[in-house]
Amino acid sequence: MVVLGIDIGGTGIKGAPVDIDTGKLIAERFRIPTPQPALPNAVADVIEQIASHFKHKGPTGVTFPAIVKKGVIYSASNVDASWIQVDAAKLFQHHLGGPVTVVNDADAAGIAEMRFGSGHGEQGVVIMLTFGTGIGSAIFHNGNLLPNSELGHIQLRGKDAELRCSERIREQKDMSFKKWAKIVSEYLETLEKLFSPELFIIGGGISKKADKFLPYLTAKTDVLIQPAKMLNDAGIIGAAYLTNILS
Repeated sequence: MVVLGIDIGGTGIKGAPVDIDTGKLIAERFRIPTPQPALPNAVADVIEQIASHFKHKGPTGVTFPAIVKKGVIYSASNVDASWIQVDAAKLFQHHLGGPVTVVNDADAAGIAEMRFGSGHGEQGVVIMLTFGTGIGSAIFHNGNLLPNSELGHIQLRGKDAELRCSERIREQKDMSFKKWAKIVSEYLETLEKLFSPELFIIGGGISKKADKFLPYLTAKTDVLIQPAKMLNDAGIIGAAYLTNILS
């Protein structure tokens, strides 16, 4: 079955049709810069452009960087506050004319990794972390998702972790990967104390640069740390896959 997956990010909105049986993109992904400000109708217009690019009329899965419950947006840490209480699923469906499932972006990425990537077959607690504009998180126990975790807001020396070690902060402060990895290591140690995971999966835009930072991760932990196999396509794949489960 082919489903269109669309991943809404702070700087870009990208999508591609996905074979949800294999987790493979069946066409090259198409990306449009995120409107600034990223108001609901402006974002919906971009979603429509992406669907039109692929001439897609069937079911669509869309990620959103916030708490999402039954398609409704409940937080706005890294998006415009006007999104709060918006029924994004209904909004996007109005623009696309077909069924739309909206899920938290990190949850979607985590689902893709658990189904097709680095977390496949893993038992116990697995934590997926996406480093980008902020830090997204997805927590699994024996393959089951605990939705809408917001581990990027855990305090790290008096600040939200995502204000210390997101990819956006690394770029803004022009941190070397070695320096950035030291802060990420401190963050992982904090999460280990709270959740005792078996595996950390590092995803988001930073995942394609894993060779630049993984050697410098020095967390005092026995937890296995792996980069996301789906790289930055995980959100697209997970959003598409979840339409078959949540619709």
